This record gives sequence, structure tokens and C-alpha cells, in this order.
Amino acid sequence: MRPQPAEAEIVKIASKKEKVNPPLLFNLAELQNTCSRSLKISPDETLKHTQELYEKKLVTYPRTDARVLSSAVAKEIDKNIRGLAKIGDVAGFAQHILENGLYKGIGKSRYTNDKMITDHYAIIPTGQGLQNLASLDPTARAVYEKIVRRFLAIFYPPAEYQKYELEAKMDTEHFFASYKTLVSEGFMAVSGVWQNKKKTDGEEEEQDAAGLGELLASLKKGDRIPAAGIDVKEGETTPPSRYNTGSLILAMENAGQFIEDEDLRAQIKGSGIGTSATRAEILKKLETNRYLSVVKKTQIVQPTLLGEMIFDTVLCSIRPLLNAELTASWELGLSRTAEGTITAAEYMEKLDDFIRRRVEAVKETDSRPWLRSAFARSASSYPKWQETGTEKKTRGSRKASADKKKKEKKTEETQ
Repeated sequence: MRPQPAEAEIVKIASKKEKVNPPLLFNLAELQNTCSRSLKISPDETLKHTQELYEKKLVTYPRTDARVLSSAVAKEIDKNIRGLAKIGDVAGFAQHILENGLYKGIGKSRYTNDKMITDHYAIIPTGQGLQNLASLDPTARAVYEKIVRRFLAIFYPPAEYQKYELEAKMDTEHFFASYKTLVSEGFMAVSGVWQNKKKTDGEEEEQDAAGLGELLASLKKGDRIPAAGIDVKEGETTPPSRYNTGSLILAMENAGQFIEDEDLRAQIKGSGIGTSATRAEILKKLETNRYLSVVKKTQIVQPTLLGEMIFDTVLCSIRPLLNAELTASWELGLSRTAEGTITAAEYMEKLDDFIRRRVEAVKETDSRPWLRSAFARSASSYPKWQETGTEKKTRGSRKASADKKKKEKKTEETQ
């Protein structure tokens, strides 16, 4: 007798619409993160190309932390859109926005907020300087594309998904599943690349998956569905992904998220580590000094052995320097000084006391045994430590100095 095919009974099924709004506009950090991830270029290169676009009057000022428009700019934003209506592949999107007046409510949306702007509003295309497009190299053109697409997307409606939650039962076991299908692409219609592409296997699979959405929409509680089989999949947690240059820029911008103290977290929220104008240069300097290395093809950031030793040296000497809380506390002190809560003399006294105490502590502590152990531990992760010319020169100078001291000592003993 053939076994009966297994069946599952639908115990519960629910569906709801889910809307995804267009993302906020680009500030420099967000643009650097996007370009690092999708174009595989460094934050320094992104800034260089964006500066070129700015100088050719194609985009607004790049060194900004804001991701919104000012109310003054929002009132005349149609001028920017009219210029973009002359650019081939995005002309249709720009014309659709203009013809339907989709730009008219932008001044009252979340994309316009004078309170979130300090010096400059978000990076947006000006709709001008289009005669300079032909002179851009492919990478600069791609950066411009990112800015234009992000800008036009904010005038489009949210993307809509139909989300399903399913609970099924087989014998005494309960199984849960969730699935969502795209109902209306909304702003996502603008978010592709400019070049027309042929259908990929991934797109075809997505279309096939849409059939599952139709099936789920037809199901109701009490229905029985065939179950081809049951598999147990074993898994394990994975460590956090490595930083790439873009995500590290964002981590620097949002350093406050790593601070537990609410007052200090609020203080550093608007500043972070570095500024929009200096973060890329900070990373570049760390790489130039060989404290970290960047894999060019992926923009993944890795420490070097020298970088690990710098970290360990600071860790065992002035540990607070490694914590964003110290930066936040100094920022808080500066703010209170500006408010008049404390005097400049009081602030400087506390700062001077911190420096003196820490320097004295370093002088009185012999960390060499611990550092030797730390070096041995770190060096085991580096199969071959390659010395640079500078390192060889430094090592040679130290050896020559040591030899000179030995010779002088020997001469003194002979005399």
C-alpha cells in the first residue's frame, strides 16, 4: 500500500500592506558609503569626484552632514528637476514629476527640515552644467548617477509590499513562514541604473516567486496543502561583517551609538568622529601610515600588525582614548562652556588634570612585558610581516645607534 502524501493544515494566515518610503537625500557620509559598496571606490575618491561635479556646477556643495533640503531650496526645486528632464535615461522620471506636480508638497515632507541643517543642505543635482557631462570619466558619471537617482526618488510614492504571515500544522508540530511580494514599485522605478539591462536569472526567479504570492492570497484558515518533505537545517551564528571604507565612515559619523550614557550620546550625536570634510582624509592617513589596509577590489578595511600594536599600546596606557565617550565628554564640556554653565578656566583645569594624571600613570607603568605578549599574540595572525623601506631604515638606525653605544661603552672600559 502506497503511503499517503503528507499534508499540512493552515492554522493561521494573515496579510497586510507594507510601505517603504524613499530614503533621505545624500550627505557626504551616506554617498561615500553607497559608492564604497556599489562602485568599490574609497571615500577619498568619492569626495574627489563629487568635488569635481560641484566645480562643474552639476551638484551642490559636497561637504555636508545634512540629508534634507532647506525650505528656501524646496520652494524652487522644480528648477533642478527641469534641468534633469534634459538627461536621456532619467528624462522620463523628471517629466513625470513635473507634469503631475509631484514636487509641490516636498516643502512639507520629511525631506525638508531647516532644523536639521547647520551650514549646507543635502547633496542634490543642480540641473545645470549639463554641458560638462561629456567630460566626466565613467566613475565620476556613476557618482553623479547615484546623486540624481536618489534626488528624483524622493518625489515618487512609497514602494508597496504585500506581507504574509503563515502558521501550518503537521500532526503536533507547528511551522511558521513569512513572505512578501512587491505590489507597487513606487520610487524603486527610479532606483535602477541608467543603462538598459537584459533580464537576469535573478529577475526571472523573482517573477516565479510572485506566483507564490498569488497562492498565499488564495489560502484561508483550515485549508490543507501538500508537504513535499521536512528538512532540519543546522546553522550557527556568524560574527559581524568587516567594515568597508563606506560603513566605517558611517560608523565615524554615528559614533554616539556606541555610548551607553544618554547625555553623552546626545552630545556627540550631531558630530561623531571627524567631520564630513575630514573623515575620508582620516582613513587615508591611517592607510598611509600603515595602521590599516584596504582591499581595493572590495574596499574591506583590515588592521595591520603595526595598527594592532598601536591599539595595544594605547589600550594599556591611556585606555579612554579608545572610547568615543571621552570625545563626547570633551564636546559636552565645550558646549557647557559656550552656554556659560561652566567657565573656560574650569574646563581647561579639568582637561589639564586629565592629561597630567594620564601622563604620570604612563611614566610609572612598565608595560613592556604585556606588550611583548600582545605582539606575539597579534603576530601569529600575520603569516609574514613585510617591512617597508621606512621600517627597514628605522630598524637599521636603531641597530647602528645600539652598536655605537656598545662601542663607546667598550672604549670607556678600556680607558
